[in-house]
Formats: sequence, C-alpha cells, structure tokens
Amino acid sequence: MGEHQAEKPAAMPWRVPVAVEDVPEGGEHFKLMADADARAAVARLAGLRDLPRLEANFEVRRHGVGGLHVAGLVSATVGQTCVVTLEPLVNEVAEEVDLLFVPRSAVESADAQADTADANVDEAEPLVGGSIDLGALATEFLILGLNPYPRKLGAVFAPPQDAAARDDGPFAPLTALKKEQDRH
Repeated sequence: MGEHQAEKPAAMPWRVPVAVEDVPEGGEHFKLMADADARAAVARLAGLRDLPRLEANFEVRRHGVGGLHVAGLVSATVGQTCVVTLEPLVNEVAEEVDLLFVPRSAVESADAQADTADANVDEAEPLVGGSIDLGALATEFLILGLNPYPRKLGAVFAPPQDAAARDDGPFAPLTALKKEQDRH
C-alpha cells in the first residue's frame, strides 16, 4: 500500500522505428501516412475532435559516426472546437522538422568539452538504442503545431449584455452594505 509504482510514460500511438544501420549512406526518403487507428489514437493524445489526415515526409541521412539528420514536413488536417462558439472547425497544420540525432555518448562528451569541433552537437537530440521513431517525431511536431485556442473565422467573444449589471465583482456585497448604511 505504501509503495509508489512509477508510472510508465504512455507509448506513442504512431510508431515508425528506423535504425541507424538501416539508413543507406546516401540517405533515405520516408513518405508516411498514418492509418485510421493511429490517427484516432493521436487525436485522443492531442485532444482533437478528429484527425482525418496525418502525413510526414522525411529525409533521413547519416550524420557522423552513428548519428542521423532528419529534415522534412509534418502536415495534417485536424478537427478542433472553436473556443468562442464551441462549434466544430477544421484546421491545417504544417510543421517543418530539422533535427540532428547523435549517440548519447557524443552528447555527453560534447558537454564535457566546451570547445567541441562540431557546434551542432550542442543542439542535437540524444540517439537512444541506435534508432529513432519517425512516427513519434511526427506526433510531437503535430502537437507543437496545433493552435491551442482555435477560432472560427470571424468569431468574436462578447460578454452577455447584463453581465456588467449582475456582477459588480467580489466586493459587490460590501458596496451594497455600505449604501444601506449610508441611507440610515
């Protein structure tokens, strides 16, 4: 009872693992399209009403010894809810990706040596287990590209007309009491 179990992080719903040794010397192009099950799971993860389209185009090239460079575009059609009208709306997302993945040992040695020859290593992501997951990468960039406050075109918030008359703030009861005392 008193023991706390560590929560396992949720697995990414769209997985496309790529091992460094599987990438040819000249690089490889990946054109990915999430299937219906993956889109539904990503939509739940991202808090979307629906996700009719999720695609990613990546160029994956080797970088140095054991590293990878991933560049491309994540694009999607997302179903969201307008924060003003609460009506459904559809938005397009397009996020560019340009990341460098290097073995964890290279990141750690770059941290130890301030004057590294490869300045890009400071900005690199650690490559864990010799592979990357392009599906997880696409999911993360989709979520980064979402509008957190989606609005329908022309939607403007207007407070109710009688809101100002009804709500004089937290001190309204004291104001009323003061007016009552002033009358007597």
